[in-house]
Amino acid sequence: MALVHQPGLPLFPGSKYPNSTNTVLTPNSIIVPRCSSNASTSISVKPPTKSVPGKAEADVVVIGSGIGGLCCGGLLARYNQDVLILESHDLPGGAAHSFEIKGYKFDSGPSLFSGFQSRGLQANPLAQVLDALGESIPCAKYDSWMVYIPEGEFLSRIGPTEFYKDLEKYASQNAVQEWKKLLDAILPLSAAAMALPPLSIRGDLGVLSTAATRYAPSLLKSFMGMGLQGALGAPKLLRPFSEIMDSLELKDPFIRNWVDLLAFLLAGVKSNGILSAEMIYMFAEWYKPGCTLEYPLNGSGAVIDALVRGLQKFGGRISLGSHVEKIIVENGKATGVKLKGGQFIRAKKAVVSNASMWDTLNLLPKDQLPTSYVNRVKTTPQCESFMHLHLGFDAEGLREDLGIHHIVVNEWERGVDADQNVVLISVPSVLSPNLAPPGKHVLHAYTPGTEPFELWEGLDRRSEEYKKLKAERSEVMWRAVERALGSGFNRDKCEVKLVGTPLTHQRFLRRNRGTYGPAIQGSFPGHPTPISQLYCCGDSTFPGIGVPAVAASGAIVANSLVSVSQHSQLLDAIGI
Repeated sequence: MALVHQPGLPLFPGSKYPNSTNTVLTPNSIIVPRCSSNASTSISVKPPTKSVPGKAEADVVVIGSGIGGLCCGGLLARYNQDVLILESHDLPGGAAHSFEIKGYKFDSGPSLFSGFQSRGLQANPLAQVLDALGESIPCAKYDSWMVYIPEGEFLSRIGPTEFYKDLEKYASQNAVQEWKKLLDAILPLSAAAMALPPLSIRGDLGVLSTAATRYAPSLLKSFMGMGLQGALGAPKLLRPFSEIMDSLELKDPFIRNWVDLLAFLLAGVKSNGILSAEMIYMFAEWYKPGCTLEYPLNGSGAVIDALVRGLQKFGGRISLGSHVEKIIVENGKATGVKLKGGQFIRAKKAVVSNASMWDTLNLLPKDQLPTSYVNRVKTTPQCESFMHLHLGFDAEGLREDLGIHHIVVNEWERGVDADQNVVLISVPSVLSPNLAPPGKHVLHAYTPGTEPFELWEGLDRRSEEYKKLKAERSEVMWRAVERALGSGFNRDKCEVKLVGTPLTHQRFLRRNRGTYGPAIQGSFPGHPTPISQLYCCGDSTFPGIGVPAVAASGAIVANSLVSVSQHSQLLDAIGI
């Protein structure tokens, strides 16, 4: 749902990070805290170097330190593989990193999470990876967000019954009935959607041992408990969620709009483009008794710190400021990478790209790629990009019950994927005050993957035209912030004002056209490529866009690169 899974605004010029040029993080480096002196998370930082230190080779070289790349690298290190993660920028985390300016610690992207504390068979993929790495993340728990829609404003609470009250007040009795019909139909399917632990999946026939056979009893129990209706509906898990809604003949406009909003905020596509399994998993987590949302204390960067600690704990390396210029292919096999400075890093076993499919394609020699692969990548539709607004301001005059998350929908008729229509706002200092100076708040607002790149293409970022367009296109976010924070907020008194555009995304995240990710309807591509020993993970691969999805993709690749025996031993070790 909202704010959970979007790629975020990359590091702004002037933001702070220790030793931030060609930084290398290794098992034996100095400890430098990311946030304040009372922060519970830290990462190891080594002084800058002009090239990757130590041996210029590894069993597996991972390109990019997004959540997918970090999960892949961390698990490979846990499997006793020699792994090296190469990150172009001076902060790890990709779209999920945090950055600091004038004492304000900003989330660049994801800020609404759930399931960090979950364990066992039905834990979400990121939680299972953290468990495998022996890491945990202190969190604040809460259960609601503010919603501003054409019908009115209300505090929306997760759980099995609370939303019915909102439907009665802001929609209709028909909407209440259709919502109940939807939950009654999909909750039985959640047993199938959650029957296999994400960490049990691998990309080869070994999955028959690590998943199908190992969990056969629980799978059988799940299908038996689903009843006839659930069993017949199980094949729909890998179909678009809209097909389930259509089969139930759900026609209430509010229900259709609300589900489209949830799907869009979850994966950047409406309900006709998201896999039913992903939506059903979310429904099962958010509409069960006792469910809560979680925000990492010290910000979303704490998630990245935990993954880096896990990587280092098992001997893995990560080199920052190490821009991969080419993937080297010899005799049809990926044998390593060439850095911008000319250094060659050999990969003895595999290269894993955490870059997007389009950016990965640009790293490869075109004469060694099948035309069908090149055409598939080039013709895959893209989600749009983002506008971002990062603010630091005084909390005086704002209501005490402000809440961390706010969702603004201006018009249903235009669709939730229309540009300038939906704005998401996060004020994480409400739950983690150390993210801002005393008496201050930190805020991140953005348009979620709806900003057309075409409006910005070719503009000089130093030009007056660019500055004017930034002011025009950011106004919708300013208005949403003023609506959410009320009359006590004054934009002119903000101590920090940062506006990010699709060009910011393109430049700092190195995302092709600043895109959110692939606008794929249905199943995403697998992880192998036509080049032997080259794999991909992240939001261009199965299961798709979103924090849980990219964590799962990284885990699947890591599992696929080790033996079934090693994989099974890891599952035994974490008790699943």
